[in-house]
Amino acid sequence: MSYVAQPPNVFEPETVTTTAASSHHLSPAFPNRAPWGTANKLRAWQEGALGRYLEQQPRDFLAVATPGAGKTTFALTLASWLLHHHVVQQVTVVAPTEHLKKQWAEAAARIGIKLDPEYSAGPLSKEYDGVALTYAGVGVRPMLHRNRCEQRKTLVILDEIHHAGDSKSWGEACLEAFEPATRRLALTGTPFRSDTNPIPFVAYEEGNDGIRRSAADYTYGYGNALGDGVVRPVIFLSYSGNMRWRTKAGDEIAARLGEPMTKDAVSQAWRTALDPRGDWMPNVLRAADQRLTEVRKGIPDAGGLVIATDQDSARAYAKLIREITGAKATVVLSDDAGASQRIDDFSQSDDRWMVAVRMVSEGVDVPRLAVGVYATTISTPLFFAQAVGRFVRSRRRGETASVFLPTIPNLLGFANEMEVERDHVLDKPKKEGGEEDPYAESEKEMAEAEKRQDEDTGEQDMLPFEALESDAVFDRVLYDGAEFGMQAHPGSEEEQDYLGIPGLLEPDQVQLLLQKRQARQIAHSRKKPDAEADLLELPAERRPVVSHKELLELRKQLNTMVGAYVHQSGKPHGVIHTELRRVCGGPPSAEATAGQIRERIAKVQEWATRMR
Repeated sequence: MSYVAQPPNVFEPETVTTTAASSHHLSPAFPNRAPWGTANKLRAWQEGALGRYLEQQPRDFLAVATPGAGKTTFALTLASWLLHHHVVQQVTVVAPTEHLKKQWAEAAARIGIKLDPEYSAGPLSKEYDGVALTYAGVGVRPMLHRNRCEQRKTLVILDEIHHAGDSKSWGEACLEAFEPATRRLALTGTPFRSDTNPIPFVAYEEGNDGIRRSAADYTYGYGNALGDGVVRPVIFLSYSGNMRWRTKAGDEIAARLGEPMTKDAVSQAWRTALDPRGDWMPNVLRAADQRLTEVRKGIPDAGGLVIATDQDSARAYAKLIREITGAKATVVLSDDAGASQRIDDFSQSDDRWMVAVRMVSEGVDVPRLAVGVYATTISTPLFFAQAVGRFVRSRRRGETASVFLPTIPNLLGFANEMEVERDHVLDKPKKEGGEEDPYAESEKEMAEAEKRQDEDTGEQDMLPFEALESDAVFDRVLYDGAEFGMQAHPGSEEEQDYLGIPGLLEPDQVQLLLQKRQARQIAHSRKKPDAEADLLELPAERRPVVSHKELLELRKQLNTMVGAYVHQSGKPHGVIHTELRRVCGGPPSAEATAGQIRERIAKVQEWATRMR
């Protein structure tokens, strides 16, 4: 029996408040296993959000719920109530991708709401209750959809609403198309964006600091969902290693992931790590597959996903997986006509691995995904949250998710802030004194010095970037805001200790087990002579990953020292930087590591002392 024909009492306004309150006596994680958009009972947060909506009856409503919490079930339940009570006559769902559009139509059909995912123009067949569109589709013909909203009372469900701010044209198209809609329900698991483009139909409130932030009508964050057992806890396994690459200027640079570097150097070291021809990716994929084997002891159909930067890398990673496992990986490319079907086939199978570029970064639901490899250079908090969201959907209590990362400061910061709730910020905060960047002048001086240096040496950006070699080292485990572990070689007993953590554990058991693993590592390390330690044998919490901001402090210090020496010696900035590079070695200062900058600071101090 469909919800539209005879909805349960929970939809009645007069009973919702009571039901939502009484739900606290039930497990907040029910139902224990809910296929995508088909839950026949509501979770506590869904009842709470529904109750708030029916109490307020707003035209616009923004629901923020962590990936895997069940936004679809909530939205379709509400749509069913609004249709049944004749508040609206039709439903329009707008989703980010073609695949998601079809998933929405399938989920709606299971509760008796028929949406046409192939609609393009003209009158809608009477057999349908509405349509499922993409944001790109709305952008092409906004007036078509405006006319539909004007002709019949419409509920518009805007899935992952932040995509309406992806481009100015999309935002304007959504405003034009859905301004006449009777009701608008906006959904997102990640309401923040890396830019300041306003999102249509989202309310912004100014805080005491004068900054406008998005205001949700109902929020159910990852921390709440984790406490309720609705989502899995995530164990992040970070890998460092030595990288060597050739810059466009022709310089060969060597650096270790996690050590202080400029933004450009971090980016280049990261690209080197992800190069399938090096040793870093094969070792990390091998470790991830071992972790998947362990997880499958408790979750027999658990699957793994590698998120790649581009199609060439995706194909190369799939080839590596076949060499490691002996089994073929499913490859999903966004411009491939069969991509959506391949995701569905993988979801229904018990195959081990899928490799994708971006199609499964958001919204696409494969509940059995439990192990991930973050093999992309995208470093925004939005994309990271979306990517990790693919692994957190819980089907039964005790499941854990494992995500493998390179030791990149930004990524480790995101991993440690999984439970932090963010809002979309429209205004960038000003620094003290109105200056955007306290190091802006220092950076400008450095850039000018480097420019003169390049002119002096004749270096030109004529060569392509080239990754030369890489290796992998197990670095640390991040869990619940804490860091554990000491560095270990791939395949070592120490690494196996962390890869072998059971896949079915309560959150507090994970924490306890990680503490025991680290204590055992430390005890083992103390028994060895110092001469045998070929890796830095310190616990993770004593090996902080230095950020770009801290590196800027060192560069500022170098600039200050060089500036003082300019007045003392009478030589130009560029000449001094060139001489420092000749004496100390290494790349231009803009690409130098923290250690190399410290060495140059010491050398300038030495020169200045001699001149006194």
